[in-house]
Amino acid sequence: MIRIRNLVVPFTETASLEDLAAKRLRLPPQQIAGVVIVRKAVDARRYHGAPINFVYMLDVKLDKKLEKKVLQKLRRDRNVEGISSEAPKAVPLPNFHLEKRPVVVGFGPAGMFAALTLARHGCEPIVLERGHDVDTRHEDIQKFWRGGALNVQSNVQFGEGGAGTFSDGKLTTRINDVHMKDVIEAFVAAGAPEEIRYLHKPHIGTDILRTVVRNIRKEIIRLGGTVRFGAQVTDVELGAEGLEAVIINDSERLETDVAFFGIGHSARDTYHMLLERGVAMEAKPFAMGVRIEHPQEFIDRAQYGEDAGNPRLPVADYALTYKDPATGRGAYSFCMCPGGFVVAAASEKDRVVTNGMSNYKRDSGIANSALLVQVAPADFGQEVLSGMHLQQKLESLAFDLGGRNYFAPVQTVGDFLKGTSGSQDFLTKPTYAPGVTPADLHRCLPDFITKTLAGALPYFDRKISGFADAGAVMTGVETRSSAPCRIRRDRATFVAEATPGLYPMGEGAGYAGGIMSAAVDGMKAALAFLAENVHTNKM
Repeated sequence: MIRIRNLVVPFTETASLEDLAAKRLRLPPQQIAGVVIVRKAVDARRYHGAPINFVYMLDVKLDKKLEKKVLQKLRRDRNVEGISSEAPKAVPLPNFHLEKRPVVVGFGPAGMFAALTLARHGCEPIVLERGHDVDTRHEDIQKFWRGGALNVQSNVQFGEGGAGTFSDGKLTTRINDVHMKDVIEAFVAAGAPEEIRYLHKPHIGTDILRTVVRNIRKEIIRLGGTVRFGAQVTDVELGAEGLEAVIINDSERLETDVAFFGIGHSARDTYHMLLERGVAMEAKPFAMGVRIEHPQEFIDRAQYGEDAGNPRLPVADYALTYKDPATGRGAYSFCMCPGGFVVAAASEKDRVVTNGMSNYKRDSGIANSALLVQVAPADFGQEVLSGMHLQQKLESLAFDLGGRNYFAPVQTVGDFLKGTSGSQDFLTKPTYAPGVTPADLHRCLPDFITKTLAGALPYFDRKISGFADAGAVMTGVETRSSAPCRIRRDRATFVAEATPGLYPMGEGAGYAGGIMSAAVDGMKAALAFLAENVHTNKM
């Protein structure tokens, strides 16, 4: 195979990839035996009127003799190289027959991929998920958004697939890990679009994710695993040798000597329980703020100019960062959802939480993003769960400000910057359901957040002209961007400090920041356990 890097193609180009690869390699098209897209990105930066481009990385298959000639001819070209078409073979792990079945707590990305990895090696894991299956969960969420009662065990945070199932389904991540490909392939096998293999900013969308997580569950069961819904781990029994059992729903004792805790960042009662049992934990920085909405057409025009709306281009997104010159505190856009919705993401009674969500087609016509401000332990106190308590305080204030009926408080950017409230001259109709109440967001956010946002908004407006339009809608509060604490673990073994048998993992344990990184963390935790069992001959 020959790999072509940085193949820049105007987005309007209609020639086939085979023809483009042939031209790049100075060959007739008929000599190209096949082309595979490795990476595809959009470059919307405009230099001296240059067009918007797609930037490809391609693997091109040629006849062996011809491949050698081409590589010799283009030997000085740094963007053309020969590669092996065979993937490196991993050292296989055997199947295991354990005396006690391992338990996986939580069925979000970390728990899902820990369970899938264990099941693939014959370990027959037992998955315990406090929420409902994805179909029942979807019904519960829809009822809540239509004004019904909040189900505290089945909502945007809890249930099959975790919080990421009701999001944009982004698979972008800052980590670079060899297991990312394994996660992507599992998603594709479960029904995700094949394009996630190569897109620079892949996403699945909440509508397709529901099918994907359901199919991964079926695969775990096919491999001998068990998945139980409505099964909350309410306690753990720890002995001199480590974990001895988990307690389910305050009544059922399940004996095990290993449990993988992928509890998610909203399992606050589980945090309390683990801390009371002496599991090592620490406070960590996180971020909080609001959601902001714009017409998607506005974002498309800002990024694509006159080419906005062209069907060959994806709906546009953005990423913005700001650092307050006086305090050094940062603000940034997060979980930007093109063509999406702002959604009610509460998991506790009498609290309001927002999040963003998109379907695969991203066709709502509305762009939304979190605008978050960094929160450090010094902002909330040094106790392990002080950050969590601050989150709860702000969510309760937002509930009161919204009218105590799960309506969210909203404020226009113009009012926010002027220190007034009540305007309903919205640039777009707020998408949050069950409803919104015009209010002053300063009343449900601490000063250090509102002051930082007040500096960030004009700065962002200089980056994207019109971003801080007086009618742009901000919805409060976004508090669940990441975990406010970390369950400490050994870096190599993934085992919790001084608690043998307990494997904290994923976003809730403080080791991930999205679907991909959480899935990879869960997979690596399971692999670390399997490797240790090989090493100690516990088979």
